[in-house]
Amino acid sequence: MNLIQRVQDILLKPKDTWPVIAQEADDIAAIYKKYLVFLAAIPAVATFIGLSLVGAGAFGVSFRVPIVTGLVHAVVSYLLSLAVVYLLALIVDALAPSFGGTKSQLNAFKLMAYGSTAGFVGGIFNLIPGLSMLGILAALYSIYLIYTGIPVLMKSPQDKAVGYTVVIVICGFVAMLVLGALTAMFMPGPGMGSRFGGMGHTGGNVSISTPNGEVNIDTAKLDEMNKKMEEAAKRMETAQASGDTAAAGKAMGEMMGAMASANGKPIPAQDLKALLPEAIGELKRESIEAVDNLAMGMIGSSAKASYAAGDKQVRLSIVDMGGLGGLASMAAWANMTVDRESNGEVEKVYKQDGRTLRERYQKDGSRAEVSVILGNGVMVEASGNGMDPAALKAVVAGTPLSRLEEMKRAASKS
Repeated sequence: MNLIQRVQDILLKPKDTWPVIAQEADDIAAIYKKYLVFLAAIPAVATFIGLSLVGAGAFGVSFRVPIVTGLVHAVVSYLLSLAVVYLLALIVDALAPSFGGTKSQLNAFKLMAYGSTAGFVGGIFNLIPGLSMLGILAALYSIYLIYTGIPVLMKSPQDKAVGYTVVIVICGFVAMLVLGALTAMFMPGPGMGSRFGGMGHTGGNVSISTPNGEVNIDTAKLDEMNKKMEEAAKRMETAQASGDTAAAGKAMGEMMGAMASANGKPIPAQDLKALLPEAIGELKRESIEAVDNLAMGMIGSSAKASYAAGDKQVRLSIVDMGGLGGLASMAAWANMTVDRESNGEVEKVYKQDGRTLRERYQKDGSRAEVSVILGNGVMVEASGNGMDPAALKAVVAGTPLSRLEEMKRAASKS
């Protein structure tokens, strides 16, 4: 197996590549040795370079993770990511009969190892922390790769592949959160953990039980998304066969756009900008920006402003995650509660009026952050220096959240 060629093949022509993979005699150890140990290194190394050597920052504030801390984090995340692939393969294998498939631990491992290619390769964007969101978007393409591989490797009927994929994606989210919680122990500041219960699949819906209730996903919308992705996939395969790499890349972007359209259009950035006040109490606005983002067919929007008065500073942002909104609603911190204190830092996550709020602040009052995530994927965040959480909560509450929900509904219908 040529590593580079396999990466290109699985990304650009997955339907042709999965049958080839199914016939390969490599065992789990060989796949680790020939493929995963190299692919998993991409996000680990890129993150180390991005956070410890390049540095991250916003609104004139920059920071770098200490070299030793960054190295430890890179090694831990690398090893854990290799383990997560195997863990997810076990889950995929166990779920096969529930979705009309055939159990095969080797095929389940092949599905997760090669299906995760887009996520691992997308980790290269972590070289520049400001572009790390593109890595998340790239990882979403792995959902399509897994979907196309399920009928071939797990022998699941095509009509059940969507539900099977959804459950795998949810398991992947849980695994990512656990991975993040574990690696966060080696980074500055406390991490955020989560505890999830069982999963179920009934009829056309998939549900996952959490300590605070169930999250239900209607697979009808995913069927709609799947049809659009199938059409784009055919165009991509045709372009690949003709050697038109530009058209193939465009079609890949259309598949990502199908995910976006399934979850609704974002609120235009200029409309978000209009909601940012000229002043917050005595703090006057010093800068403001509005951005409509388009990357790999996924559309999002954001508006940010900074305010200051004396030694007090506040940064207020409104972000519509667009196509990521539906997936963001599955994120664990949007469906759990947290009350944690460590090294002088307090973190709380709780529900209020059907929304999820997150507070994180230093007890000495030097810095605080307050975020609220709406069920439609819109997030409002206020952070600042010399501000207590109560003041920042008032800032967030002063943002017309109900109006944002109305604007999101209107944008999705347009």
